[in-house]
Amino acid sequence: MEAMLIYVPKITNRLKYSFNLILDQLLGIKSEITTDLQRFENSLLPRLVYGSVPVKNFPFLKASGLLFEKEIHCQELKAFPFEGVKAFFPVYDRQSLLPFDIFSASFYLVSRYEEYLPFSPDQHGRFEAASSCLHTHGMLQKPIVNIWAKQLADRLQSHFYGLKFNFPTYNFQPTYDIDAAWSYLHKGLYRSAGGFARDLMNQDYKEIKQRLAVLTNKLADPFDTFELQFELQKKYQLRPIYFILFAEYGVNDKNISVLNPAFQRLIKRLGDYASVGIHPSYGSFLNKTKLRQEISALSSVLNRVVTQSRQHYLRMSLPVTYHHLIDLDITDDYTMGYASQPGFRAGIANSYLFYDLDHDLPTNLRIHPVMLMDGTLRDYLQLDNEHILEIANQVIQEVKSAGGTFVSLWHNETLSDQKRWKGWVKLYESIIQIAVS
Repeated sequence: MEAMLIYVPKITNRLKYSFNLILDQLLGIKSEITTDLQRFENSLLPRLVYGSVPVKNFPFLKASGLLFEKEIHCQELKAFPFEGVKAFFPVYDRQSLLPFDIFSASFYLVSRYEEYLPFSPDQHGRFEAASSCLHTHGMLQKPIVNIWAKQLADRLQSHFYGLKFNFPTYNFQPTYDIDAAWSYLHKGLYRSAGGFARDLMNQDYKEIKQRLAVLTNKLADPFDTFELQFELQKKYQLRPIYFILFAEYGVNDKNISVLNPAFQRLIKRLGDYASVGIHPSYGSFLNKTKLRQEISALSSVLNRVVTQSRQHYLRMSLPVTYHHLIDLDITDDYTMGYASQPGFRAGIANSYLFYDLDHDLPTNLRIHPVMLMDGTLRDYLQLDNEHILEIANQVIQEVKSAGGTFVSLWHNETLSDQKRWKGWVKLYESIIQIAVS
């Protein structure tokens, strides 16, 4: 890996984190930061100045100041068009390689700075896509941080002939949320009786007939699509991650009882074919004690440590949700996406380490952005299959161009090919084919 020496007026945690993200991770250049001007001037490495004023004739990037701060306060985001996209944190200095502070702009997005500021949550207490600066400026479907990084690479290459970058390579990571392993089976006497009563009340005789056929073993449970998933995994050489809702029954937590032997057997079987993580329940939101119990219970069934997580309903509150995960030894989280829109919530197509703005420190919790979810396309946007495939293709091509990891979020229910999910097996396989091609 090639190295670059950067002269700065002051070294901060925010600055080190941002330079590591852009230069080390996205461009594949080892960044070294110094405040020693003499060392900088005498170095034989490619050199860059980042600060308020240039130094002699060295390549210069003007800083906006965000990375030299510690506090969190409202930022005045001035978006302007730049080379086919938009940029934030403009700087006004003709000597600057870029007309904006790429490191501050990237830090603002990836740290989720705006989610620490006052906002109007949705009915589930979530920061909504419509509240985000990227959605406001029509950039949510672009991995803008990756695009900015390549714009910087072009500038650096014009100054340092022969400088080689090591860009990340594209990957596909399918994931599944198991909110309800079965539609009718293994629900217990009271829940099954309640289901029949509800169907009778709604005069839904077709549902009654199907429920009865499944419970008498004359028909397969529609949510039991796991064999199909295993076939897809084998056919396309995939290794997905399953996130299991393993919690007490609640209004928004309706999976099978954690004590049910069939459910436990299914979880162990999934663990043979894929990675398994926790799907923290709706009821465990901001409740670390309940979350600890759920992680511990799932670990006991798997007989292994659980280190991966995705919040049920993508329901999280920064920084508390991530503080709880870190405290409970979760190392990887897959919640960073919006329920209502596809795209790039943090503006980036690669995984990255969570930066804790409250404590002004980087952490070891790795965030894996989610770009596309079945429920977003069907329930929120209410798109037909043709438009769904079009959007999926657009998102995947953006990830491929960025050298990111395309993370899809599907449910076992979606592959039932029944009711509102009619035709979705073929649709899902078409998306897989685009993703692996």
